[in-house]
Amino acid sequence: MRFSQRLELRQGQSLVMTPQLLQAIKLLQFSSIELVNYVEQELERNPLLERADEPDGPAALDDAAARSAPEVQDRDFQDREGDAGERDWPTAELAPERGEIEDRHDANLENVFPDDKPGSPAEERAGAGEAGDGLGLSSTNWSGVGGGGRDGGGDEVNLEAFVAAEISLHDRLIEQLQVATEDPGERMIGLALIDLVEESGYIVEPLEPVAERLGVSMAKVEQVLAILHGFEPTGVGARSLAECLRIQLQDADRFDPAMQALVDHLDLLAKRDFSTLKRICGVDDEDLGDMVAEVRRLDPKPGLRYGGGPIQPIVPDVHVRTASDGGWVVELNSDVLPRVLVNQSYLAKVSGAARSDTDKTYLTDCLQTANWLTRSLEQRARTILKVATEIVRQQDAFLTLGVQHLRPLNLRTVADAIGMHESTVSRVTSNKYVATPRGIFEMKYFFTASIAATRGGEAHSAEAVRFRIKQMIDAERPSDVLSDDAIVQKLRDSGIDIARRTVAKYREGLRIPSSVERRREKMALTAAASARG
Repeated sequence: MRFSQRLELRQGQSLVMTPQLLQAIKLLQFSSIELVNYVEQELERNPLLERADEPDGPAALDDAAARSAPEVQDRDFQDREGDAGERDWPTAELAPERGEIEDRHDANLENVFPDDKPGSPAEERAGAGEAGDGLGLSSTNWSGVGGGGRDGGGDEVNLEAFVAAEISLHDRLIEQLQVATEDPGERMIGLALIDLVEESGYIVEPLEPVAERLGVSMAKVEQVLAILHGFEPTGVGARSLAECLRIQLQDADRFDPAMQALVDHLDLLAKRDFSTLKRICGVDDEDLGDMVAEVRRLDPKPGLRYGGGPIQPIVPDVHVRTASDGGWVVELNSDVLPRVLVNQSYLAKVSGAARSDTDKTYLTDCLQTANWLTRSLEQRARTILKVATEIVRQQDAFLTLGVQHLRPLNLRTVADAIGMHESTVSRVTSNKYVATPRGIFEMKYFFTASIAATRGGEAHSAEAVRFRIKQMIDAERPSDVLSDDAIVQKLRDSGIDIARRTVAKYREGLRIPSSVERRREKMALTAAASARG
């Protein structure tokens, strides 16, 4: 076998992902918050960028100085669009296809411990706008706080800078520990236990390593843990759900033998096996109903009231409203679109003063990056509007008639309609929200699987089928609880071809118990109501 060297000329095609192309792809899938943070970083990094809403740039010159400076040679990267602050973002309008809105979607779910309670994050977000207007404060009242501006009149002060920071769960527990005991040893053990408390308020790690590390007995650790159980929020430091409920019931002086038996058999409560619970607890239907209602009012995860960071409200990227002719107007939310432009005055000044090749290369790179960012932001906005317009066109029946008329839709359908690739549509619809007359929805919500019709008709959306299943279960009577087979038959009678296992999967996804558990619960509630009467 001979080895030799020779020259060959080959021609081929390949996709080269330049850094700017990679950044453009990442820019497309950014949420509004991520986009604002990215633009803020670019404003700090690039001296040629400035916010479009700023009256003066970082180093603005007057018109005479700008005209006297030499022109920049790289014309391909000039800001051809002018002041981005005066640019109107595009708007799309769709012709009417259906009548007025007739119903609204309501998808409240219930379980043993419902997630949606009064004062939930959703309600706090809904009332945040009204709470802010009742302060009676304005930028004029606070113009003297925090230093004056260049003209002596003072800049607007961010009121969020005067809001006290939220206390975390660990900080709250440490404060109570300092008051609960003065023993240094107990405080050391308490701090070690507080470090083990998770965001939900539970301690899931074993306590033996704590005793071994601190050189104390397990009895001493258990003694300090009992002190921790008396802290607020009630139930913190529990090692199981039963212990968490027991602590809260003891604090309310409601932990009698019957309630203790109920807490010890939470598995039967989850199965709605009320007949067995009545026998174990030794109570009748009315007492058991009161006990179950009291348990449901407890907080299964007490630490969450302190947990997490600040709640970020959902800000829609697109607004959809009814047009005067009955159609739909799709427009971008300009409040979440960062506006930046190239500071031409500052560019003209520094380009004339640049002498070395290093300075000129740096300015060229900054200019290219700045112009790329301004064009990419505009292209991102137009792409979002184009995808949102097509989604509204496809889901016109949902906006007009409700969730039952949500059509099955996939990425390929939208991509083919607007002439884009599926991956582009997927990135555009990630972490983007649409405000419609029916509420705020993530763009991904409108893409659902298809379920065939029984008689060869139009396919049904999986989300619409879930809504129908929930409607059927909500409307059932205690004497006529629907099994999964009965739900399948009702859906097939209405033209939806669906398997029993699919119904069971959708029901479990909605956190709806089985027909046996629902029948037990409804019978117990009926018996308790009749006993009270």
